[in-house]
Amino acid sequence: MSLVLDASATLASIFPDETTALIEDVFDRVADENAWVPSLWRIEVANILTQGVRRGRISLARRDGALANLARLPIFDDDETGQHVWGKTMLLADIHHLAVYDATYLELALRLSLPLATLDEDLRAAAQSEGVSLLGK
Repeated sequence: MSLVLDASATLASIFPDETTALIEDVFDRVADENAWVPSLWRIEVANILTQGVRRGRISLARRDGALANLARLPIFDDDETGQHVWGKTMLLADIHHLAVYDATYLELALRLSLPLATLDEDLRAAAQSEGVSLLGK
């Protein structure tokens, strides 16, 4: 079964101090099946990895290698993310006091009826409240 992958789970697979066995399991599942991400995921991941390079958390080579590895995985961009932002996504953000960025992952998981892989505690709580299955922790 597919899943929705958020940036926190993705980044935990890249930053050595954040990787866990459960995150490795999530990425094994992505490799074997696939994952869906909202259209902002690639921007969010690239931005945080670039900040990680600038702050000395990872090397430029590690960032670029991680992005190349992610590009080889069956991770699909959702083309409908933008169509839901000013409606359902903002409503979820308001109800659960989430950033709209985070609510895009919840909206996608709900719309596709898929489990959500996230380490973000607020997003996990919101997903549980909405009946979304969780992975990654």
